[in-house]
Amino acid sequence: MSSDPQTNQNTRFGEIVASDFTAPWWARNRHVQTLFPRLFQKRATLDYRTEKLSLPDGDFVNLVWAGDLDNALGLMVMFHGLEGSIESHYANDMAANFVAHGYGVVLMHFRGCGGEQNLTTRAYHSGETGDAWFLLNWLEQKYPEKTKVAIGFSLGANMLLKLLSEQPKQKIVKAAIAVSTPFDLAECAKSISRGFAKIYQAHLMKSLIANILNKMVSLDYSKLLQVSESQIKQFKTFRDFDEHITAPLHGFLGADDYYQKSSSGHFLNQIATPTLVIHAKDDPFMHQSIVPSAESLSDNVCIELSENGGHVGFVQGTPWRPIIWMQQRANAFFQPFMAETNTQTISEN
Repeated sequence: MSSDPQTNQNTRFGEIVASDFTAPWWARNRHVQTLFPRLFQKRATLDYRTEKLSLPDGDFVNLVWAGDLDNALGLMVMFHGLEGSIESHYANDMAANFVAHGYGVVLMHFRGCGGEQNLTTRAYHSGETGDAWFLLNWLEQKYPEKTKVAIGFSLGANMLLKLLSEQPKQKIVKAAIAVSTPFDLAECAKSISRGFAKIYQAHLMKSLIANILNKMVSLDYSKLLQVSESQIKQFKTFRDFDEHITAPLHGFLGADDYYQKSSSGHFLNQIATPTLVIHAKDDPFMHQSIVPSAESLSDNVCIELSENGGHVGFVQGTPWRPIIWMQQRANAFFQPFMAETNTQTISEN
């Protein structure tokens, strides 16, 4: 473990505290923080294998495994963001970081993500916790002796926080991290429709629209959706998509109902698992006003808030030798939980 004081800070649960992350002079802009790791930073080498996990409703999700599971110090369960995959910069590099520290990694691709269309009309969304909960229970049966922790990014962070709030008595996940969480989905949908942020929205909307149109070729949506293919092609905003696609496909009355029932900011006081939330005030995907108050947190949740960091960025170092701070913070946060469990296992043996 690094002795860097920036990453070995004590986590203050039940509080919102200033993060130790500081942006370097060249990366104090929110868009530089967000785009540099994705567009310019060389990807870490990651050897992985894939597995298809069958779900109770006959569908499936694709899993990605990395590391030496037999000898791993523990198992890191990862959840990517909207339209993400193991190839997303944050997922690939965080997984490589965990493997380098002796952990096994499993990333769950949400339904239809990772390059393979799923089998049913339903897809995934920010509040869909069923598949992840099924995965966690399956992992507990498959690797009962392995300590398990979880980390989610963006949409995956919101989903993970909501899952932990729904399962306050769960014992599978010993600790969790949520990075760049859209705590208030309605406000985030507004924020990403303004200014330069519309560039991010357009990129993600292109992928969302392409995926649903591809699925409409092989699956019958005529009784589920009230919009035509030509109308879908005209969607410009997340609210458009959520009102006409996400909501009807997943049992919501509309976008507002979906946002209200799926925003993790409403449920943080119900989380019993030690949870660290890493968030930047300048996240271009959302407004800083969405950050919950300290009064809304349970005694098991800490929000570490930085002035800079962008969306899933947190870049330090130099342009030619960049460092992703959130990897170091994740290592430091998870290590005591892994060490405690491994010490208990040795004592029992």
